[in-house]
Amino acid sequence: MQKRILSLDSALRRRRFRMPKSKKAAQPAKRKAAKPTPLRKKKKVPTASPELRESAQVLKSDVVYQGPLFRVTKDRIIEPSGKESVRDVVRHNGSVVILAVDNSKSKKDPWIVIERQFRHAANQFLWELPAGTLDPGEDPLVGAQRELEEETGYRARKWRPLVRYSSPGFLGEAMNVFVAEGLVPGEARPEDDEDIDFRLVKMSEILKLIRKGAIQDGKTLSGILLYRDQLKK
Repeated sequence: MQKRILSLDSALRRRRFRMPKSKKAAQPAKRKAAKPTPLRKKKKVPTASPELRESAQVLKSDVVYQGPLFRVTKDRIIEPSGKESVRDVVRHNGSVVILAVDNSKSKKDPWIVIERQFRHAANQFLWELPAGTLDPGEDPLVGAQRELEEETGYRARKWRPLVRYSSPGFLGEAMNVFVAEGLVPGEARPEDDEDIDFRLVKMSEILKLIRKGAIQDGKTLSGILLYRDQLKK
């Protein structure tokens, strides 16, 4: 009996002091790697092409001024973007500019016909290339030939277009610039309201005046500088 009790007591002791089996530490659940979020592709914004010509829809156009050289209209329009707006525009038949060149003595530094006249809008005398207004429906080349002879007396054997540009903020006038070569002198026939002093000046001298700021006429600046760049090629 005692043995049994002892054995039972021993068994209890062994069970009481038996170290519990260590459990493996729970491993944290593995998280799936987050998939990278693909970047959204930016929509391509269509760029305007120089050849793309779009026009506004004119809802109403009223002539608010009519003069001998131009008229002013107040236009209510829908622009190509769909926006409705009101624009005041100076309507003009267009103009011609003549870069008359005498390159018989020098191809690189030719003589240029340049005029000096008083311009009331600028309130000063300006050096500028010969120019004039086109008659309604007049061909620009015919108008350029007419204006050169009227203002300077010169005629030219060779003509070619140089550039056509405008000042589109509110002005509907297009300016057509021509190069005239092979000059033949003649008698000038200016209009009654024109008081023009013209002369032949070397292009190098005109470029010096441009750098000094002595030439402020836009058509003269663009015409001379573009022609100079063409001579460099």
